[in-house]
Amino acid sequence: MPAGVALHARPAATFVKTALRFRSRVTVGSNGKTADAKSILAVLALGAGGGTVLRLSADGIDAPDALAALTSCVSGLVE
Repeated sequence: MPAGVALHARPAATFVKTALRFRSRVTVGSNGKTADAKSILAVLALGAGGGTVLRLSADGIDAPDALAALTSCVSGLVE
C-alpha cells in the first residue's frame, strides 16, 4: 500500500471493482490474514493501512492480467 493510504471504503471499493473484472479467483493477504479480493467486506476486514505489504494471488485463465491490474490499482490509490 502506498504510504498514507489505508484500504478503507473508497480505496477498497476501487480495488474490488478491479478484481471483479476478471474471471480468476483472486485473493489478497495482509497482516497474516487472507481475503477474497472480490468481496468488499473481506477486503475491509484485512485492516490494511498505509505502508502495509499486500500479497496478491490469482488462479485462473486471466490470472496474469488480474495481478497486473490489481498491482497497478494499488500503486495508484490515493486518499
